[in-house]
Amino acid sequence: MSNYWIGVVSKAHVQNGVRGGFIQLNHGKKAAVQRLKAGDMLAMYSPRTDYPDGAALQAFTAIGTVASGEVYQVEMSPDFKPFRVNVRFHDCNDAPIKPLIDRLSFIRDKTHWGAAFRFGYLRVPEADFQLIAQAMGRTM
Repeated sequence: MSNYWIGVVSKAHVQNGVRGGFIQLNHGKKAAVQRLKAGDMLAMYSPRTDYPDGAALQAFTAIGTVASGEVYQVEMSPDFKPFRVNVRFHDCNDAPIKPLIDRLSFIRDKTHWGAAFRFGYLRVPEADFQLIAQAMGRTM
């Protein structure tokens, strides 16, 4: 049984992950990616084009399937060794969130909808994930 997730990452960082076939969540913390299992589905939501000061984007920017679910650590610099999980990303289009807000059940407060993304990742119902996938031009 697959779980359905949304990761919250700037578009520039999402693009790095798509090119490399991986994701990092919550600035590379292990706990976030440990919850992902092989076969889980993942959509990436990008509030900004770049972190921390990029232009506002507020769109879903990638979608994929968790490959093995195996967590591994890489050294990007002596002070930054993030944890990753491999993801098979699928071709898709960016999808702005605003047209979807009223139909996404995991967003309970439609006025303060950004609060749903404050923890950097979240599990969502399959129906919400399918709505996002459809908006991105995918059938999952």
